[in-house]
Formats: sequence, structure tokens, C-alpha cells
Amino acid sequence: MTNDSTTTRAPQTGLKKNAVGVFDIVFFVLSAQAPLTGIVGVSAIAIALGNGAGFPPTYVVVGLVMLVFSVGFTTMTRYVPSHGGFSSLVEAGLGYRAGVVSAWLALLTYSGIQAAMYGLVSVTTSGMLQEFFGIGVPWWAIFAVTLVVILILGERNVKMGANVLIVLVALEVLILVAFAVGVFVGDHAAEGIDVAASFSPQAFMTGAPGIAIMFAIASMFGFESTTLYAAEAKDAKRTVPRATYISVAFISLLLTFLIWTVVVYYGPSQVMGAAVEAIQGDPAGFVTAPLSAVLGPWAAPVASVLLVTSLIAALLAFHNIINRYLHSMARRGILPRGLARTNRFQAPGTAARVQTVLAFLTVTPFALLGLHPMTTLFGWLSGLGVAALVTLYVVTSLAIFAFFRRTRADRRPWNTVVMPLLSAVLMAGFLALIVVNFDVLADADVATSVIILGIVPIVALVGWALAGWTAGTSERALALEEEAVAEAERQPEHQRG
Repeated sequence: MTNDSTTTRAPQTGLKKNAVGVFDIVFFVLSAQAPLTGIVGVSAIAIALGNGAGFPPTYVVVGLVMLVFSVGFTTMTRYVPSHGGFSSLVEAGLGYRAGVVSAWLALLTYSGIQAAMYGLVSVTTSGMLQEFFGIGVPWWAIFAVTLVVILILGERNVKMGANVLIVLVALEVLILVAFAVGVFVGDHAAEGIDVAASFSPQAFMTGAPGIAIMFAIASMFGFESTTLYAAEAKDAKRTVPRATYISVAFISLLLTFLIWTVVVYYGPSQVMGAAVEAIQGDPAGFVTAPLSAVLGPWAAPVASVLLVTSLIAALLAFHNIINRYLHSMARRGILPRGLARTNRFQAPGTAARVQTVLAFLTVTPFALLGLHPMTTLFGWLSGLGVAALVTLYVVTSLAIFAFFRRTRADRRPWNTVVMPLLSAVLMAGFLALIVVNFDVLADADVATSVIILGIVPIVALVGWALAGWTAGTSERALALEEEAVAEAERQPEHQRG
């Protein structure tokens, strides 16, 4: 009787095994980082308010720091089951309460960024329909449709989602690379190709490099989500580290090259002036206008469509991330066990529906109050998400150091001491930059910025308090789950649904 009961429960909570490989996970990460969105959405304001023509190497600097973090991060995933993302690692290093706090902060991070993305894709699509077809559709109506589309895709198995994301990411990278080829091969470099004008130390330190670093961080996070697919990955102990390193290296080099292409197009001495003018009128035009000039008039509408698909790809990626956090937290007893149920696709279907409702409840008040989604929803919640995420980077770095100091599971000092501590210091520096310049990042006044930033410690305190209620439940729930899954995997495939 016990075995029957166990085997009927297990398929409801087990994710699909061996479903994704290295490049599937890489594309999940790249879609979350949304290269086209990053270029169009960040370049004008980062160049105008940051370090001008010296902005391109900022991505290299941030990428190197993320690689420093990744050394300890991927080392620890070899010893600690990481399907709970940050929370699994923090719990192993700093204890159960700290792990629960990090889980709630991760939910805050990705839910905030996802809600911001819903606002951005809704406004972008509404504007595109008006400009190219003369159709006026309110942004909130587009939000409702997008919400349903993302839910449908998110309820399918992870491999299907990966296939969709591969196509969408490939298309946006293709048009950006075509633009770069046109600039460097054609006669579209306003002042010629001057590498030193962007990549010298003097160029990087021009203006406000701290603000530039802050915006680079905002367009590069997401690589840490590789660990969330460990339970569904083929040979996870090799797949996850490889996907992490490839993701960080590829996106940092890609964004560096593409932003430099924009600088070359305008000319190093003129690009800051063009960016300042753009942020006062049409920030997206800072990139879409050069696309049309280099590739032809067809490029602007195509880029607009690809910008929408880029945002949809990012939404699907964040939807998957949140689903897996909810699924993991439910398995561990931090959230109701019902959220751990999976559907016939062996995807976390219950979590998908619950987080869709939460996204609806987050975004709808902005529509009901008549607030502009770009100046409030997108700015406020994306800023909140970035601040919470960098906080998690700092805490996770300390947890990695603490774990290896206590367990001696890996005795390589470079991987377990030097890099985690260096990461903690560097990420703390990034966090300080974000806090000091948060009004710029979130496009908010100082008072509003303080309120938004205050949400991070409030969620941490609530998570700490809730951890006291769920400690015993978590241990029992995870033990039961592992027993049930092990029993289910001993059954023939056709009996496991």
C-alpha cells in the first residue's frame, strides 16, 4: 500500500530527467538576458549618463566579475544539489534560515524583473501596432494576452521551451550581427575604427563609469539560473558549469562588440551627444535608426518585431526560473506542497499557474491607477530586482566560502577561498554602486527609491521569521520527496506517465 501511494505521488512532483543539454541551458540564459533588449534599452542611457564611448569595455569588466563569482558557484554545485538555485547553496553554507531568506529574495528578484518585462513588452507592442498598422491597443490588453501565451508555453516541458527560445534568440542575434558587419565592412563608421577611443583605460574612466557598470549589470544577470535546470539536465555536474561559463563569456563579449559597433557608427566624439539627445526623445531610436541606415528601411520594423519576441523570450525564461524556485521551495516545505506538483509534461504546472496569478496581481494595479508602465512599473520593479539579485550574489559568495571552510569537501584554495571572497568584495562594490545611483537605475525620485530599496530588507526579515515555522516541515518534506522520486524511477517508464 505504501509503495502504491508513493509511486502515484512521485510523478506529480518529479521534473523531466535528461531533458536539456549545455546549449539548451545556454539559450535559456541568453533569452533571460535578451541581447536585443539589452542593446536597445540600455545603450543610450548608459552612454549618455555613464562613460560615453568608453561604455563597451564595461561589459568585459562586469563579465570578469561574474566569472570570478562563477568559479566558486560552479565548484559548489558539484557537492550540493542545486535545483533550488541560490537558496540550496546558501542553506548549505550559512544554514537553513539563511537559505530560506535567499529563496524569498530570489522570488522577489525574478518576480520583480518579470513584472517589469510585462510592462515593457506591453508598451513596446502597443507602440509597434500603432506605428506600423495604425491600430490602437491599450498596453494592459496586450499584457493580458501575453500573460496567457507565457502560461501556455511555461506549462509545457522544458525542452519545448528551449526550442522556442533558441529560435527567438538566434533571430535577434542575427540582425545585430548583420548590423555590425554592415558598419565595419560598409562605409558606416563616422570617424573610422578607433579601438583606443573605447578600450583604453582613459576612455573607460571618462564621465561616470560607476553608472555604466550599474547598467551593464542590469543587462547581464541571469547566468546563475543555470543551476535551476540541474534536475532536468543531462550529466548535470558537467553540463551546469559549462553552461554557466559559456553564458557569461558569450553574453559579455557579444554585448561588448555590439555596443562598440554602435559607438563606431556614431563616432567616439559624437556618440555621447547622440545618446543624450536620444534619451530626451526616443531612446530606442538610438539603435533602431542606425539599423535602418545600415541595413535598409526594412530593418526598423523587423527590429521592432524582434524586440517584442526578445521580450517574450525573456518572459518565458523568467517564467521558467520562477516556476523552478516555487517547485523547489514547495518540495522543501517552505511553501505549500501543492506547488511541487508537475503536470503530464513533467513541468511544474501548478507553480506556473500560481505565479501567473501573482504576475497579474502585481501588474494590474499599475493599469487601474493609470500609471505609465515605463516610468513606474518597468523602472521601479527592474531596479528592485537588480538590487535584490546583487544582494544574493554577495550572500552566495560568502556561503560558498563558509561551506568549503567547514566541510573541506574541496581543498583547492583558488576555487574555495580566493575566488569566493574576491567575488563577495567585488559584488558588494557593485551593490554599493546600485544603492548610491538607484534613482538613476529605477528612474525614480530619492524618496521613492528609498521605499523601493526598503522592500529588500523587509522581504529578508519576513523570510527569516517564516523560516522558524518551516524548518521541521522542510526536512521531512524533502526526505519524503527524495524517497518517492527514487521509488518512481525504479518503475518502468510507461508507468511513470
